[in-house]
Parts: sequence; structure tokens; C-alpha cells
Amino acid sequence: MGRGDLTNEQWTRLELLLPVGIKTGRPPVWSKRQLIDDIRWRTRTGAPWRDVPARYGKWETVNGLFRHWQRDGTWARMVTRLQARQPHRPHRRGRARGLARRGRQADYGC
Repeated sequence: MGRGDLTNEQWTRLELLLPVGIKTGRPPVWSKRQLIDDIRWRTRTGAPWRDVPARYGKWETVNGLFRHWQRDGTWARMVTRLQARQPHRPHRRGRARGLARRGRQADYGC
């Protein structure tokens, strides 16, 4: 397991949200977990699809899954469901707001 790969706890939560397909034929060579870890690696690093590590699967397979789920709305549904499960945390005040309140100027180089 790589440094940025899903933990078992994260995978357990995510696995329940994955679409279930009815597909006949050969069993998949790469698990959905490996493919999602690959997509996450590629998104995190910004590397081209062809540069993804081989331990996750063939880049063509991963890219195909990513594009398919992007087009059919799977990613959006998963994010919405994951966000709905998170407990609400109150928003913390930003540093700039606190400095401005005390009469100091916040300079962030913008």
C-alpha cells in the first residue's frame, strides 16, 4: 500500500457507494480499490495518465474508468453522499478577519 492509498476504513466507507454493474465475461484483473487509488494518485500529483505506477493497473483501464464515472455522474454522487455523512463542524474564523478586527492590516501578497 502506498503512502497516499486509501486506508481500510476509508475503503469500507467508499466501497458501499460504488456502482454495482452486471457484467458477464472475464473477472477483472484489477480491483476497484487499486483503480481508485490510481485515480487518486494521478489527481494528487497532476502527472499524465501514462505515468501512473504499474502497481495500480494499466493506465488505459484507469483512465477509462475515471472518464466513464465522470460522464455518468458517479463521482458527483459519491461526493454528495460522502459529504452528507460527515458531521457538521462549525466554521473557524480566518486569520485575516481577526487581524482586521483588531485594527491591523493583513498583507498576504494578493
